[in-house]
Amino acid sequence: MTDQTDPKAYPKLAAGPPDFPALELEVLDYWAADDTFRASIENRDGATEYVFYDGPPFANGLPHYGHLLTGPAM
Repeated sequence: MTDQTDPKAYPKLAAGPPDFPALELEVLDYWAADDTFRASIENRDGATEYVFYDGPPFANGLPHYGHLLTGPAM
């Protein structure tokens, strides 16, 4: 269990409803300071390349209106 009195402790306890834009900026600032993206690339140096595709084929048959609803959420 983390010590919640430490200001850098994660996960942080919410003091009220979340302020998602502020949380996103906090995470982006951390990633920039930590150089997370560069480190993630270096960790995969020499590894087999893989790609994620967003789209067909669909597990439950042909595309339908329900697929359009979830697309923007991704």
